[in-house]
Amino acid sequence: MVSARLFKDLLELLAAQGKAVLYISHVLEVVEQICNRVIVIAKGNILADARPCDLTRLMRLANLESVFAQLVQQQETVGVAREMVEVMQISHV
Repeated sequence: MVSARLFKDLLELLAAQGKAVLYISHVLEVVEQICNRVIVIAKGNILADARPCDLTRLMRLANLESVFAQLVQQQETVGVAREMVEVMQISHV
């Protein structure tokens, strides 16, 4: 946990000094907290390029994770998880 906080602090300090930092992550909560610009790329195409707050506002969604899911047209994950659990139960009967 300390190393994650240290990493966030390091990124914030570098950004405050005007340094450009390329940070690639699927941990969208962290991206939303520390990045001032987000580029969403899927299958080689840029789907979005904006500030996280602008993306959530424009798409009228609660968080960056929801924005990402909608942009890349991810399936509804709860339903998919339920289907996976059902398959696991059948294979162990």
